[in-house]
Amino acid sequence: MDYRDYFKGKKVTVMGLGLLGRGIGVIKFLADCGVDILVTDLKTRKQLAPALKQLSKYKNIKYVLGEHRLEDFQNKNLIIRAPNAPLDSPYLAEAKKNNIEIEQDASLFVKLVPASVKIVGITGTRGKSTVTHLLYKILQSALRRGSGQKNRKVFLGGNVRGVATLPLLKKIKAGDIVVLELDSWQLQSFGDNKLSPHLAIFTTFMVDHLNYYAGDMKRYWADKVNNFKYQKRGDTLILGNQVKKQKSKVKIKSKLIIPKAKLPTGWQLKIPGVHNEYNAMLAVVAARELGVKDQVIKKVLVDFKGLPGRLELIKEVKGVKYYNDTTATTPDAVMAAVHTLSKGESFKQSPRTHLGKIILIGGGTDKGLDFKRYAQIVPKYLKGLVLFKGTATDKILAVLPKKLKFPVTVVESMKEALRQAEDLATRGDLVLLSPGAASFGIFRNEFDRGGQFNNLVKKI
Repeated sequence: MDYRDYFKGKKVTVMGLGLLGRGIGVIKFLADCGVDILVTDLKTRKQLAPALKQLSKYKNIKYVLGEHRLEDFQNKNLIIRAPNAPLDSPYLAEAKKNNIEIEQDASLFVKLVPASVKIVGITGTRGKSTVTHLLYKILQSALRRGSGQKNRKVFLGGNVRGVATLPLLKKIKAGDIVVLELDSWQLQSFGDNKLSPHLAIFTTFMVDHLNYYAGDMKRYWADKVNNFKYQKRGDTLILGNQVKKQKSKVKIKSKLIIPKAKLPTGWQLKIPGVHNEYNAMLAVVAARELGVKDQVIKKVLVDFKGLPGRLELIKEVKGVKYYNDTTATTPDAVMAAVHTLSKGESFKQSPRTHLGKIILIGGGTDKGLDFKRYAQIVPKYLKGLVLFKGTATDKILAVLPKKLKFPVTVVESMKEALRQAEDLATRGDLVLLSPGAASFGIFRNEFDRGGQFNNLVKKI
């Protein structure tokens, strides 16, 4: 179906405007399609002012802000829901009771694209963003070079900051490729519609989001496997080796590939960490499946500098290196970060260890996660620990060993966190922002947290 015919005459409630850009992009697209739109968000008009300013020219948008109302989930043709809407949302229950179609940005896009468009979906607790962006860059390079694929284009969407997926319907043509980063919330709607990408990548499966799933890892797994559950014969699933022991829990109909752990000899990554080497291998195998030649893959891979907020070196001041790892929102991610940096894997010219030389800035709001293993492992790498006040920090403090060789400080701002870290750091040390927790409370989101860190570090 042509997307213009699908949206013609529809009355739509958009649940969640937000400030990161995806909601804004979806609403602009719907408004341009002539849809009668009602936008509802729990944030107030004041909180949403930057987003509302971008939508001010549209006359076919009404707003209900600071609350949701049951009446806004009645007498509509379509609800486009916020990705992280609660599983027991009474408003979505009201829409279902009234037989109203409920969709998300990415799932609706996949339903409306031409059948010949190749959909690539990447999910996983950790690694999905790195794999998504590396594969996207490889495909961009391949299509620029021709490789027998003239006039094909590749697009990026899904769980990407500031990128709305629905508006890609204006640009997409038969035969194009779309690379989607998909979190578990977005994959709920894929499951509702019995959709899976043609090529699915599942990087890792670890404990996360237990606050959202009320401690039920089976619910989390059930959402994640929608990435490949409805694949058909002729489709492909690339499974990370950390997930392979879980594969027996669901029937796989597609071609299954579990890549080996090592990159080809001579393929050297700029970004640190054994985990990133495996992320790169997942992207390599996917690119090969899509017909890209190794010479193209290698050139992009060795030039890839990683993504912001993922073990990103911001600055070195007086021999102290400052790293932003704000997207590390689980204890496992923090453990990987301190291990990677302590072993000098990002310091190829200097084989010295950084064990006991890391000042870690972390903590924040709890996601229902367990910090016992974190408390056993992380301290041996540290020279100091600075924690943001919050429920996750309370859990960390409760399980840390009683006798530590370094100071532990609790702060209420990034400015204070950096001041404490600077006081502790001397030449050869590393200051690492790697929270292991959610950002809410002190910060608007993880990008606000990382942005504040970057701005303050650059002023040192």
